[in-house]
Amino acid sequence: MEEGADVILVAGGDGTINEVANGMIHSDTPLGILPAGTANVLAMELRMGASALRAAEKLGEWEPVRIGVGLVCEPSGAARRHFLLMAGAGLDAHIVAHLNLSWKRILGKGAYWAAGFASLGRRLEELEARNGTRSIRCSFALASRVRNYGGDLEIALGASLLEDHFEVVLFEGSNPFRYLKYFAGVLTGTTARLGGVTLLNSTHLELRPAGEAPVYLQVDGENSGFLPVELRFVPQALTLLAPPKYLASERARWTT
Repeated sequence: MEEGADVILVAGGDGTINEVANGMIHSDTPLGILPAGTANVLAMELRMGASALRAAEKLGEWEPVRIGVGLVCEPSGAARRHFLLMAGAGLDAHIVAHLNLSWKRILGKGAYWAAGFASLGRRLEELEARNGTRSIRCSFALASRVRNYGGDLEIALGASLLEDHFEVVLFEGSNPFRYLKYFAGVLTGTTARLGGVTLLNSTHLELRPAGEAPVYLQVDGENSGFLPVELRFVPQALTLLAPPKYLASERARWTT
């Protein structure tokens, strides 16, 4: 950027994209992505597919759009890390933190599913999610900028990279078998109607352990330490190159 680059391209998965984006916050240089990772949530959200070659062939068609990002802060206010996609605390972050990397190399996304089903045999750690004066106890908190989750599912159905807030989804209960019901709700698009699920739009969220057990945090699919943290929305933070069909559909979705 200091040398006047017209664009920066990153080939990789969401963790690699996050690394590059953290060095580009508040710059004017556009970021373009070439999907080459495990889940490619951002590529799936932008409806680019999973082929870096096909994405590169269409690079000249993409349009720059200024988007907001998330910021993970310590309770003191010190910045820890920005995120483009999501921050998750509790169940999914525990899965990410304990993922078998050898399985990931062999099974790809299948390694996450295997780790998730392994969690059915243990009591889940709980946390407190505070939004203003409202506090909710849960075992999985997701603050998302995208609908796509893990490349296969959609959890935060009202989220959008073009909106100026997170969609927050909170799943209650320490009994892991409750997540069988939640998973069915995600598959059928009925999560918002399930008991034990809370949906919020927010630009600020405080996350703290509800007990003595440590609670993990994941950012854009990568382990990011433990709670407590504050999640803040940072508007107009990054220029992203996006396919025009995606931009048109998102703009239509929020103007109808």
